[in-house]
Formats: sequence, C-alpha cells, structure tokens
Amino acid sequence: MTAHPHHVDHELIQAAAHVARTRCRGDSHTMAAAARAREGRIVTAVNAYHFTGGPCAELVLIGAAAAQGVYELDTIVAVGDRDRGVVPPCGRCRQVLLDYFPALKVIVGSDDRIRTVLITDLLPESYVWADHQLDAEQTASPSPS
Repeated sequence: MTAHPHHVDHELIQAAAHVARTRCRGDSHTMAAAARAREGRIVTAVNAYHFTGGPCAELVLIGAAAAQGVYELDTIVAVGDRDRGVVPPCGRCRQVLLDYFPALKVIVGSDDRIRTVLITDLLPESYVWADHQLDAEQTASPSPS
C-alpha cells in the first residue's frame, strides 16, 4: 500500500450510502457508487445487475459522469445495499478505473479501517491499456510513391 495517507472523503461515503439506502431495490440494484469530480461535484450511480453480468456501480458511474460532462474523477467509493458499508472494487473495475483515471483515489476498508488509496495500489504491476497503444503516427501506412 502507499506510504502517503490520503484524506478520507466522508461526504463521498455518505453520498454513496444514501443512494444505496434510497435507490437500491431488489436484486437488480445492490451497489451504489459515488465519485468526486476534479472540480468538486459528486456524481452517483447504481449497478445494473443481470444474470449475464451487468455493469458494476463504478462502471455505470463512469458513463453517468460522462453524460454530465465530467471526465476527470478524483476519488471514488462503492457502498453495498442493506448497510453493507464500503465495498472495494472488483478486479474488472480496478482495471477499468486504472485505464480511465490512472491517478484516481479509491476509498476502501470497513468501520475504523476506512482509508483512501491510489488505484495503482489496488492493482500493482498492472497492465495499463494506454501504455500499449500505438500512436496514430506509428500506425499510419506509408503512402505509395
């Protein structure tokens, strides 16, 4: 884990908990996520569970944020329904969050062990998609002479 402790955004946890408590109903919506945009605004979302997989709340949040014109996230947290508290992102979400927001902070832990870590701490030695993409100039075919 990181040697630099980060501030725990309790307002963000409360926002996700409120959405989990008031919007998660039944088996289709069991998790809520909240993220703080770089400019300070909070964006929320819930998962869309389906037997085929369905997106997690963190992934729905990325789309919801973009729909609201938010493309830079600072911190994210997920909270389970039925007062389950903070839930860490799954492996798929960790990879997607890293690819979209490599400097993102993630709130994890439970009860008195709540802490904020960098997404890179949750996925060390990871594959970063953007690092393996060829530049447009490198992929352009030479024009025939």
